[in-house]
Amino acid sequence: MSPTLPGVDSPLQPSQVQSLISFLEHEAQPMIVLDPDYNILAANTAYQRQFGSVDQPYIGQKCYRISHHYDVPCDQAGEHCPMKKAQEMRGPDRVLHIHHTPRGPEHVEVELRPILDQRGAITAYVERLSVVRSASARPSDDGLVGRSPAFNLALAALQRVAPSMLPVLLLGESGTGKELFARAVHETSERASGPFVVVDCSGLTETLFESELFGHEKGAFTGATTRKPGLVETAQGGTLFLDEIGDIPLAMQVKLLRLIESGTYRRVGGVETLHANFRLVAATHKPLEQMMAQGLFRQDLYYRISAFPIQLPPLRERAEDIALLINSFLQRAGAGKRKLTIDAGALTQLQQRAWPGNVRELRNVLERARLFADDGVIRVEHLPAVPDGQLRAPPMPRHADSASPAPIAATFGGTRAELAAHLGISERTLYRRLKAQGLA
Repeated sequence: MSPTLPGVDSPLQPSQVQSLISFLEHEAQPMIVLDPDYNILAANTAYQRQFGSVDQPYIGQKCYRISHHYDVPCDQAGEHCPMKKAQEMRGPDRVLHIHHTPRGPEHVEVELRPILDQRGAITAYVERLSVVRSASARPSDDGLVGRSPAFNLALAALQRVAPSMLPVLLLGESGTGKELFARAVHETSERASGPFVVVDCSGLTETLFESELFGHEKGAFTGATTRKPGLVETAQGGTLFLDEIGDIPLAMQVKLLRLIESGTYRRVGGVETLHANFRLVAATHKPLEQMMAQGLFRQDLYYRISAFPIQLPPLRERAEDIALLINSFLQRAGAGKRKLTIDAGALTQLQQRAWPGNVRELRNVLERARLFADDGVIRVEHLPAVPDGQLRAPPMPRHADSASPAPIAATFGGTRAELAAHLGISERTLYRRLKAQGLA
């Protein structure tokens, strides 16, 4: 519900802006007040500390210029504009954006609420900003890295579900970073101080699976010389991550379902009923719905684990992230060692590969290449040969300036969205390239 402030005029009077700021000062998160023309009217201290810059005054400036360095509102630059959506809905809107900050580009979650006057007209907006700590939009030593639209879509879903206790199902091809996303769910939740326990379901037999998951009593089977707590017990108060849950045998699926439904279990060979306390995150690269139809995966278990599915994009849909990921991997590989770089030719070839093994394959290729880079520079000759059919055509013609699709834009008759799709780039990237040529 959007606030209706008694006595608020349209537009806001200076005294009313000050009254709003006094109210916002009680908020720990950064907040600003905007007028309907995107101008920043005021900001609280938290915003000044996290987003303010002495070199770039923001009061009286357009929000899209400060946050994105755009000359037009976000929706005209190919992004979701929360103000436009809030205006249409006459209610709050929430979106995840990449913002320019004094620290560099960062993922920021934006919640925008309209302020209504006594007649019900929108007189201003209050925007709450929260920096996302679970991923980096810059090269990083660890964790999730990315800034492409496909990556941001998955990250936005993660940010929505993480604070809840809903089970999360991560879906995606092998090598897309499911464990990193699972860990990010854990670290963004209220259970972040608890354990994060990984169960690799792909390498466990039925007998071993039950013993690993539930633990066993002394003498439960040959070799069980002591009582052993299971991974469910180890995950008490934290998160249990079931990786490759599609590989669990049907007989074990029944026992897993019972655990999830009742919240209780018994160690192998034991009679004591134990109570579980964990947040469930599962992941698989297998088509679970198809497996259900074939009788290979229980329908009731599927609906228990898939309360909030998140589809992780393959690397081929994250072409804008490849250079960022490469820089991150080289930064990690060079920690405590000589610094590694990559030349333009090698980078271009890596950006054109299809990457069926996704981020994991990219990391492995770089690990191999660094062994040949005696002078600290990775070149094309250090890369493994590209298998047939795994080299994609570049999205832009080779003779064109990589910063701009001007020759095509001048003759293309469709919309901006259609042109971006034709070029194989995001609408936001297209806008930046058109802007560089003075065409936007």
